[in-house]
Amino acid sequence: MSTPRTGGKIVGAFAASHSPGITGWPERAAEDARKAVEGAYAEVRRRIAELEPDAVIAVSVEHFTNFSLGNLPAFAIATGEDYLGPATPEMAKFLNVPQHRYPGDAALGEHLYSSALDAEFDPALVQGGLEFDENFCVPLKHLDPDSRYPLVPVIVNGVNPPWPTAKRCYDFGRMLRGAVARQTAAQRVVVLATGGLSHWVGLPESGDINEKFDRDFLARLESGDPARLTAFTREEIDAAGNGAHEIRTWLVAAGAAATGFDVLAYEPVSAWLTGTSVAAARI
Repeated sequence: MSTPRTGGKIVGAFAASHSPGITGWPERAAEDARKAVEGAYAEVRRRIAELEPDAVIAVSVEHFTNFSLGNLPAFAIATGEDYLGPATPEMAKFLNVPQHRYPGDAALGEHLYSSALDAEFDPALVQGGLEFDENFCVPLKHLDPDSRYPLVPVIVNGVNPPWPTAKRCYDFGRMLRGAVARQTAAQRVVVLATGGLSHWVGLPESGDINEKFDRDFLARLESGDPARLTAFTREEIDAAGNGAHEIRTWLVAAGAAATGFDVLAYEPVSAWLTGTSVAAARI
């Protein structure tokens, strides 16, 4: 008699910055900072390979490549069979990432979307046509250079107010964790969050880094304490730049992981315009 399959499990959770400079102009960073960040990416690539995931839930923001101010959901879940990235040849040159198609896990995406509705979240449903910018292309160039892992892209609004609260993002991650456990198609699932940390986009402060904010956020992430992680107000995050609101993707990963993270690297890289970090959940 065959053994019935058990529910899926989140076997790893990671978070990383996705500044275009990481792949587009890495040489502009100080050599020690670049080596620290690239070394952390290599470590995460190794860990994901060892985990042998059936799918990766990739959580990031959207830089108006697909959505607009006329339709900007707080959360969106994509259910495509594959995804184009970078979205244009010009963007591919800018990011130094070859344009290609990334595989999708449509069945897991559809399950996550249905589970979100059952949990009284109301994400947008993107059944096709979602295209990637630096949100996924930059980190995946380091973490999955051959595009082997089927993806379920999850988009969180971290680019334009009003944003979902920190608690809402953490709870969305908890919802994802429960949803993964209630399906059997993807037994081993990795969650990957990308974005942040402090940075200013299109403003005179561009290039500034709020290192105090970044280190405080990472300390809370290491603690794994939901109360500390979800205590951020919109104003506190705004003080670290309009781009700092991308930490909402890390909060989703923290909720999905349900444990603290180890910070593998943190470098305030002005040349890349961001406080740059890579972290791994202690799963």
